[in-house]
Amino acid sequence: MATFDPEKFVKAEIEEMKRGIGDEKALVAVSGGVDSTTSAVLTHKAIGENLVCIMLDDAFMREGEPKRVAEILLKPPLNVPIKIVDVRERFLQAMKGLRDAEEKRKMFRETFYQVLGETARKEGCSVLVQGTIRADVIETTGGVKTQHNILEQIGINPMERYGFKVVEPLVALFKSQVRMVARFLGLPAEISERQPFPGPGLSVRVVGEIRADKLETLKKATAAAETELSVHKPSQYFAAILNDEENPQPHTTARVKETVARFLNVPSRHVHVKIFMDKATGVKGGKRHYGEIVGIKAQTMNGRVHQTPIRNLVSLQAKIITENPTITRVFYAVKDLAEEKPYIIVVRAVQTKDFLTAKISEIPWTTLNKVAEAILEKYPDVSSVYYDVTPKPPATIEME
Repeated sequence: MATFDPEKFVKAEIEEMKRGIGDEKALVAVSGGVDSTTSAVLTHKAIGENLVCIMLDDAFMREGEPKRVAEILLKPPLNVPIKIVDVRERFLQAMKGLRDAEEKRKMFRETFYQVLGETARKEGCSVLVQGTIRADVIETTGGVKTQHNILEQIGINPMERYGFKVVEPLVALFKSQVRMVARFLGLPAEISERQPFPGPGLSVRVVGEIRADKLETLKKATAAAETELSVHKPSQYFAAILNDEENPQPHTTARVKETVARFLNVPSRHVHVKIFMDKATGVKGGKRHYGEIVGIKAQTMNGRVHQTPIRNLVSLQAKIITENPTITRVFYAVKDLAEEKPYIIVVRAVQTKDFLTAKISEIPWTTLNKVAEAILEKYPDVSSVYYDVTPKPPATIEME
């Protein structure tokens, strides 16, 4: 395979966009991630002031993120003008009451493009530039999950439906190649090396129904988790939230309990198993598989969490999912409280090159304990913190 040359790619892509966009005005929506930001900078170099760059504050960004990203883009060497569009209430209303992961992704996509269509008309833009990459297309057309930025590849005509044509300068590239282009363009490391953030933002990390208090708790837990996990440099790392509601399945629970006890060599009375009411997205036979989430906790004789090496827990989850094919995800408890609270937080960290497959990062227990302690001490509606020990496949990287 030929070595990827970012300089050659940038020169060719700028010329292609000059020809393809011509004198038309183009709109680009930047999330602050490397894909959309690189697309914006590339397009700005190609068409200059004919590019209208916006950021949709859709309620699903991290705390303080819209302002922080706008400041980065406005500063040299990028100098890309950007407007923040506040559509928080519109997105929250659109997503209200939805629990199914795929329904939420499709509703996000529809609301996203309706807003962009309205904004394009207001700004006089007939072209939408977006940071679609190769993995987005592969996952959506392959039936794993609907990426919010895929339209023409699944038969949606953006001109007919939303009033603009779509230009995707990065669609042939994988994430590692996009980062090379970003570095060549002079994007600061906080963008070029930034861990991926999904287009639908935190909405895909609020498992099940999105509620205001649940979303706010996740934003705070995200800040705590990212602060501690970043030093270990996983490819992607984050927190997710779900309701602490159990779906009683005595036979499955008993079977998983015995598997855990035998595998970890602890008495079964020291093993606790919970199948959650909410479900999560996984991959089975190359297709999306919407399955159950199981949380397990093994304790030592003195009542503490049995802290076996993470690689052992990854082997354990493989055994659990093989024996129980309805299960998509296995969480292992880090810390919990005695009293019941509405939510649990799960921490996820993975290593990957192409985001089509991913291994679990072997985060030290000292770090996991720090994350859990910070979350349980500060956020009173969280009862437990788990670590997701499920690679991709059988899980997707994101929860939904």
